[in-house]
Amino acid sequence: MVDYIVVGLGLAGISFCEVLEKEGKSFKVISDASQQASQVAGGLYNPVILKRFTMAWKAKEQLENAKPFYLNLEEKLGATLDYELPVLRKFASIEEQNMWFEAADRPDLDYFLSTNILPNNNPAIDAPLGFGEVKYTGRIDTRTLVKLYKNYLEKSGQLVSESFDFDAFTTDGEYVTYKSITSKNIVFACGYGLKQNPYFAYLPLNGTKGELLVIHAPDYKEDNVIKSSVFTIPMEDDKYLVGATYKWKDKTNKPTEASKNELLEKLKTFLKCDFEVVDHVAGIRPTVVDRRPLVGRHPEHKNFYVLNGFGSRGVLIGPSASRQLFDFIEKNTALDPEMDIQRFTKKYYAN
Repeated sequence: MVDYIVVGLGLAGISFCEVLEKEGKSFKVISDASQQASQVAGGLYNPVILKRFTMAWKAKEQLENAKPFYLNLEEKLGATLDYELPVLRKFASIEEQNMWFEAADRPDLDYFLSTNILPNNNPAIDAPLGFGEVKYTGRIDTRTLVKLYKNYLEKSGQLVSESFDFDAFTTDGEYVTYKSITSKNIVFACGYGLKQNPYFAYLPLNGTKGELLVIHAPDYKEDNVIKSSVFTIPMEDDKYLVGATYKWKDKTNKPTEASKNELLEKLKTFLKCDFEVVDHVAGIRPTVVDRRPLVGRHPEHKNFYVLNGFGSRGVLIGPSASRQLFDFIEKNTALDPEMDIQRFTKKYYAN
């Protein structure tokens, strides 16, 4: 008997497992690593939507929760996961510079947006109008996080590496049983795999395919995240992540030549040095029609829960949403109504 079964081990599953462990709850994780969004994510945490110069949903609060969360994970797993990097937004026009200054005067954005325009000192970048700097940003190495956390759970005997088989799952109303595992609660944190879940498939999870490139560019010599028509995010050994695409029809994890060419075309509008593509990955982000997470309790099965719909901001949303879900289950505290699945249950459930 355990307190929880957690299905899925991406950013949502890891975040919830961390809350369970901190609170002394026993759990087993079922995961087959079929959903790759967390493993192929850029991992950028940036509270500002740089297309419109607006704050992302509750991003400051989420950032305050996320920083100590990843620090704790670094200590637990013995690895660097959080790379603090400024994000520099390349200006395409004087009008954009003016919009930046207007945004930097807003009470919610003034903490993050520097009012100093940074000149471009990198000969490998075409940016005659300079950059605006977003502060308190960085990258979580999600690929390393997922790999090390999987190893951590394997060593403690808490991971079952297989696809969740709904034919091997039963409930008597009080407990749930999966094969030989009996639990008080089950939390589905399986990303886009939720579409195959007979209990929560009614939720309007869309799924948006994202593709990233990894380039090797020894002459780039850039230590900041550069945001133009695409992001470039520095890694080790003169490598950089380049991304990302947003595709709504293709729901496969297979990289495509079309998206690769799209990323390269955009990259070449500002990157002026030679580079080589050394990797190309794809995954399906669990996105929702109203751009809010899907968190809460099943309308009929009172010990079935969902933790999903983080979209492209999982590194920020995961820790806060996981804590809210735990407190909802164990302490009966209310969920933020903007993320509570009740907003969809009446409209979509049993239709």
